[in-house]
Amino acid sequence: MLARQDARVTLTYFLVLIAIGMSGGLLGPALPHLAETTGSSMGQIAVLFTARALGNMLGSVISGLLIDRFSGHRVLIAMLVLMAMGLAAVPFSQTLVMLTAVIFVLGFAEVSLNAGSNTLLLWTHGTGSAPWISALHFCFGFGNMAVPLVLVAVLAVTGQFAWAFWLVALFGLMLLWPLARQASPRPLVDKRHDKPATPRPDPLLLAIFMLMFGLYVGLEITFAGWATAYGTLSGMLPQDAAMLVTLFWLTLSAGRLLAIPLLRLFSPWTVLISCLGLGLATTLSLHFAWLPLPLMALLFGLSASAIFPTLFGLSNQLITMSGRTTGLIFLSAGIGALAVPSLTGPMLEWAGTRAFPLLLATLMGALMLGLAMLHARVKRVTA
Repeated sequence: MLARQDARVTLTYFLVLIAIGMSGGLLGPALPHLAETTGSSMGQIAVLFTARALGNMLGSVISGLLIDRFSGHRVLIAMLVLMAMGLAAVPFSQTLVMLTAVIFVLGFAEVSLNAGSNTLLLWTHGTGSAPWISALHFCFGFGNMAVPLVLVAVLAVTGQFAWAFWLVALFGLMLLWPLARQASPRPLVDKRHDKPATPRPDPLLLAIFMLMFGLYVGLEITFAGWATAYGTLSGMLPQDAAMLVTLFWLTLSAGRLLAIPLLRLFSPWTVLISCLGLGLATTLSLHFAWLPLPLMALLFGLSASAIFPTLFGLSNQLITMSGRTTGLIFLSAGIGALAVPSLTGPMLEWAGTRAFPLLLATLMGALMLGLAMLHARVKRVTA
């Protein structure tokens, strides 16, 4: 059973991740409204995604240093205020340049909150954090899924998309009070075993983890960003192709809930091998057209669901998870999100639709190779 203080602070981090998910999930559904407000074409407005990614990368580095130096909750409070200010400013940004700057700041704040909450949750639960990390990432996905409904409701009631941004900003500000009241955790000792929770530093181990996080996030963003286009090019009706991403996110979120009890029953290695095996089999079935696309999207979302949180929990058992280390992991994730999906468009133009499943299978295979390298390095270090 969790101590009452640990339970309260854990719940607060869950709510913070819902707020981040809602903030991040607003950009896509609101894109047509933002394009109209700024007088931009859809091609021009796409620069917002690059601005957010660059803000994410900078925030990953800066927030890690801040978490190590200052009270974690004070850092989260500052970033929640910054995120709320950015959300409030979006509807007032009448030019694309101004909106791009605001989205950059939002990207900085969002990833700082994400990396900070993940780090503080690790410090709260020590080596037993894996199920809690999976629950935390479910909350992020829940926020992503819920915010389009908020936007639809706001448009139905007020006819103004701005209220969706302001409501999410208000939700973020409501979390300032519980964060200010609760003591911020520190990486002192493993609470269950009463011994130092910081393994010996191993730069190579950290490098392998960073590579795997970059590959995974690139894989996730690639599927989410290009599945609809792939489905359309494969002959599906546009509305049916658009459902592929919804199915993917549905099973990805459900799988993160399922991973909570599984990580209590099985080792992280077993869960990761199972996920990667299912993912590779699913991408190969897509290549050979063994399964209908909707079923493939469901299975692929399930295979991807537990990889990031399980890998993050495993990293806490094997390396020193300071704020700086978490920041580097989120930096590598940001680089993967920016670099890997950009390969998909040129590959589709060059090789046609067959390039998409081959790219996904290659990324899954690279992750399996990374896991093998990780296991070999751990065995060598502990031998």
